[in-house]
Amino acid sequence: MKKLQFLFLLLLNCFAITFSMAEKKVLILEIRAEIDPVMNRYVQLGLEQAQADSVDLVIIDMDTYGGAVLDADEIRTRILECKIPIYVFINKNAGSAGSLISIACDSIYMASGSSFGASTVVNQDGAVVPEKYQSFMRSKMRATAEANGRNPEIAEAMVGLYLNTDSAKVIAYTTTEAIANNYCEAQVGSITELLLAVGVKDYTLKKYERTTSEKIIALFLNPFLKSILLLIIMGGIYFELKTPGVGFPLMAAGLALILYFLPDYLHGLLDNWEFIIFILGVLLIVLEVAVIPGFGVAGIAGMFFVFSSLLLSMLKNDVFDFTFVSMNDWTAAAGVVTVSFVSGVLLLLFAAPLVFKTKAFQKMALMTTLDSTIDNPQSALIGKLGEVYSVLRPSGKVKIEGEIYDAFTENGYVEVGTPIVVIQHNGASLKVKKQATA
Repeated sequence: MKKLQFLFLLLLNCFAITFSMAEKKVLILEIRAEIDPVMNRYVQLGLEQAQADSVDLVIIDMDTYGGAVLDADEIRTRILECKIPIYVFINKNAGSAGSLISIACDSIYMASGSSFGASTVVNQDGAVVPEKYQSFMRSKMRATAEANGRNPEIAEAMVGLYLNTDSAKVIAYTTTEAIANNYCEAQVGSITELLLAVGVKDYTLKKYERTTSEKIIALFLNPFLKSILLLIIMGGIYFELKTPGVGFPLMAAGLALILYFLPDYLHGLLDNWEFIIFILGVLLIVLEVAVIPGFGVAGIAGMFFVFSSLLLSMLKNDVFDFTFVSMNDWTAAAGVVTVSFVSGVLLLLFAAPLVFKTKAFQKMALMTTLDSTIDNPQSALIGKLGEVYSVLRPSGKVKIEGEIYDAFTENGYVEVGTPIVVIQHNGASLKVKKQATA
């Protein structure tokens, strides 16, 4: 019986030794830029890939001066919740938001000459923001340190206490100081040295790279491209209203709308309620155009909701909580949306008439009049008199000799009952204008 137990234990030891010598899969995530929604998304996808590939160890290669607090907090939470061991290699900086992310990791390693800490929350001008922001950051630093068995008082002091007094002190450690205070396991010169320090000798190393589609999605967060997309959205809707039935302008507007909102949604900028506001605004505008005469409360409210949705989708907020949204962020977002709206209106006012006159657009919009009444019976209606059956804004319906037809006008808005004359046909629609009065 004892011999069997001995053999069983021997087999277990052999299995353990073999397993420990098996090649480890290591994934590298690079945080070597500002912490922002793009970096937040990058880390999220990287950790998801690590879990999908069943890697044994994740190493964050860090060199950052910090960035957005809310994005750093989301990265911190993902790291704490990840079941895979995560080590950070600080080379050369882990400042501000970077220190919060570092403390969340299971182990911290630093290169010679690196710095770690100085997590006081500041605005884009470098000025210290009010105490409520600092208190939030202190609580996050303290809780993260406690979660990983590190001194919470040191983590809290990295944000700084009594910042409005002359005795204010903010901790920032060198590599040697971090090791002495148990905030760094060891000094290493590279990721290879880090792996040797933790006893990993046989491994496959892979750096996580964003896919081409993710790079394209991130590209559309650029404010300049967003302004272009807004112009396409406005122009597409305008041209579709002016030439009903064409379809292409509306498809272009729809595609631009997807490209405008999708990157924001994937990067955590757009919440469902912001998109609902946009849809509500569009519905109010459609209601104003199709049902309610004139241009009143519904139209103005619709434009306000649409504008607000486009603006809020560019700001990192939590259901109207703009605690960590700086004035510079507000200015930049408002500038993009406002300039795009104004540019779009000016472009439509001055460029649209020229576009309508081009041969390419007339061919696309089927604006050429067909002479054969057999091929196009509506040709026989040109010159006929009738009246507006449903308001033209600029499209609607007209009544001619007791029959109802789809129609549109270039005069903008024509009330029900207004006498009209048919001047052209456009596919299945009639182009009409008000009858001249004596």
